[in-house]
Parts: sequence; C-alpha cells; structure tokens
Amino acid sequence: MQRTKSEKLFAKAQKYIPGGVNSPVRSFRAVGGTPPFIARGSGSHIWDADGNEYIDYLGSWGPLVLGHAHPAVVDALIKAAEGGTSFGAPVAQEVDLARLICASMPSIDMIRLVNSGTEACMSAIRLARAHTGRDKIIKFAGCYHGHADGLLVKAGSGAMTHGVPTSAGVPESYASETLVADYNDLSSVEEAFAAFPEDIAAVIVEPVAGNMGVVPPAPGFLQGLRRITQEHGALLIFDEVITGFRLEAGGAQARFGITPDLTTLGKIIGGGLPVGAYGGRQEIMELVAPLGPMYQAGTLSGNPLAVAGGLATLQELTRPGTYEKLESMAARLTEGLTEVFDRKEVPSTINRVGSMFTGFFNGGPVASLTQVEQSDVPGHGRFFHGMLERGVYLAPSQFEAGFVSLAHTEEDIDRTVAAAEAALG
Repeated sequence: MQRTKSEKLFAKAQKYIPGGVNSPVRSFRAVGGTPPFIARGSGSHIWDADGNEYIDYLGSWGPLVLGHAHPAVVDALIKAAEGGTSFGAPVAQEVDLARLICASMPSIDMIRLVNSGTEACMSAIRLARAHTGRDKIIKFAGCYHGHADGLLVKAGSGAMTHGVPTSAGVPESYASETLVADYNDLSSVEEAFAAFPEDIAAVIVEPVAGNMGVVPPAPGFLQGLRRITQEHGALLIFDEVITGFRLEAGGAQARFGITPDLTTLGKIIGGGLPVGAYGGRQEIMELVAPLGPMYQAGTLSGNPLAVAGGLATLQELTRPGTYEKLESMAARLTEGLTEVFDRKEVPSTINRVGSMFTGFFNGGPVASLTQVEQSDVPGHGRFFHGMLERGVYLAPSQFEAGFVSLAHTEEDIDRTVAAAEAALG
C-alpha cells in the first residue's frame, strides 16, 4: 500500500502538534511506522488519505457500535446542527438522553452529562469523597480512568504503597491519595483497607479491563469488591466508559449482576461525539451543585450535537437482536482467529467479552497485568503491520481493545481471518 499522503501529513503534523497526534497511541510508536490519516468512514470500513480501504476494528476506540456514518446518527446530527450547535443552556434532548440512560443502567437514578470519560471519572471520585468525607481511593494497575492527575499513578511494591506519578507534572501529593491494587486480586484490596480502614472513599474499577487489553473479571472478583466496599463504608465506582451500552443495554453491571454506587459513561452515549457522564443513587447525586456542595460544571456539557448523536445511537441499540448479533459476530471473529493462530503454532490468547476483544501474543492465560506484560510486543507489531497491509485496521498497541460493530458482516469477518492467515505466513 502507498501512504505518501499520510506520510506528508504526518510530517506536517509533527511541526504543529506534539508527536503529530492529539492522543498518544495514534502515533504508532508501539508498532512503528507512519499512522494512516483517515479521510472517511462508512459502515465497518474506513479509507485513508491515499484512498486505501480497511476493515475497521477500532470504531474510534469503541463509540461507533453502529459503524461509521450510520444514517440515523448522521440525520440526527444534521437536524441538531441546523438548530444550533451550542447554547450553554438546557435543551429538551439532554433530558431525553438522561432518562434513557437512567432507565437502562441499574445503578443510575440521576446522571450528570460532561464532555469526556476523564471528566466523568474525575467528577465521580470527587463526589465519592464529598459523600464519604474521606480522601483516598483505590484503583487497579492496568486500569485507565482518564488523565486526571490523581489517576496517573502506578503501583509501587503492592497495594500498601502509595501511588507514584507516572506522568511528569503530577505532584506526588496528588498521587499519594491513590492506592493501587491488582486487578482480579481481592487480597490486595483487603490489604489496602486494612492499612487505611477509615480513609478510603471509593474503589474505582473497569468491570471488564479494556486498557491493558481486554481482561475479564475473575469469578467472584466484582462481587468481592461490592462486599468489601460495603463493609468499609466506601463507594464502588464502575468505570463503564467502554463497557456501557457495549456489552448490553445495562452495561457490565447488568451482565454480571453487580450494582455499583456510581457509574461513569462515555463513548457510545455520544454516538462518536465527545461526551461523558457520571451517575448513581439519588442521595449521592443530590450532593452535586446546584443542589449540593460538590462543584462541577462544563460549558459544553449536554451539547445538542453530542446529545443528538447519543440518543440516535441508543435508540438503534434498543432494536431486538442487537446484542445477540454483536455477540455472534464477535464470536465468529475470535474463533476464526484462534483457529488460525493454533494452526500456525503461534502462542496466543484471545480474550473476548461481548463485542470487545484483544488478541495477546501470549500462550496465556491472560487474567492479570503481570500476564498481560508477558506478551510478545514485537510479534504483535509485526502482525499489526501484516494486517494493515492486507486492509485490516487493528489497535496499534498490544495493550488495547478491539471492537466489533453492528456494521461488520460475515464477509468482513471471513476476510479478516484470511488476512490473519496470510499475515502469519
């Protein structure tokens, strides 16, 4: 494939944008090479600036569960834009979106719209602190909750160690209020509560880890988090920015039968436009300004365009058979890829939950960050470029999730499996 135009665009971008990108993983540093600049998308396919066509398994990193440029979403956006792009005032559509989300998510009585998943998680944690009067939180190594200062931390020598900043510009004092536990390891959570029994406001978790690649919760893990937080008077926050309306209408909490105290959302609820939300029990949410003392605001929150895109998307997802189709198509893909890797005798593990998946270059099992980090990263990079050359667009990192959309067809899946066979030689 020729990517002359993308190469020229990337060279120009690096003069004006740090690293030439507005989100780091787009730089392709994990896999090498020049990122293709995308010109347009339709259904399950995208085209780059040079006219190369790809079957897309990123879907803008998850929001495009209906596929690119879905007619219902496009029509809703056009109608909304014709009426005005922003008012900084209430609009009827945001009430409709809030009502639909509250009706779908078991944990949410009331919800506040914001502009990103980062905002949602930052605000939910602030609210948890306001509700409990405590300062510390627990997050899990390998789980990402946005780039707020207090969440950009890594584990020290275990859950007993205060968080250590992993980004320049984050004061250690911020990170010191964040304790880091091990995903799928309840003992690490219990140790943190034993060390700080009266100080922990909340545990925040991706109920299905998606930012170290897809790692499902071990049996009893989420139930254990619910039990431990209730015993200690702390809140349980589910970060469902990825899983919300992806796994099913009620998100991971409905799929696994666990009701958190607070939930954060993003991606799908904006239909491809910037959006986030946090919500939970009424008595907690009533602490949010203007009703209560926990301040949070946003000029573009409830923006008519984002709300219109989200409403159109969620309404399409209510059609019968939606999630059954997502499940079956994703199963067809991962089963086909597993057969290819087995036949080629390439050590691999494909983790899938619903329409989320990651193929690890690792003989597995892959159920923890330690096991994730044992993957063959150079091997993934070679496979990535082999697939890209054959018209399949996967995550440019071993440690990211892929997504199947309602727009993917059996032909797309079969072409992808055939491409994998060729890419592995």
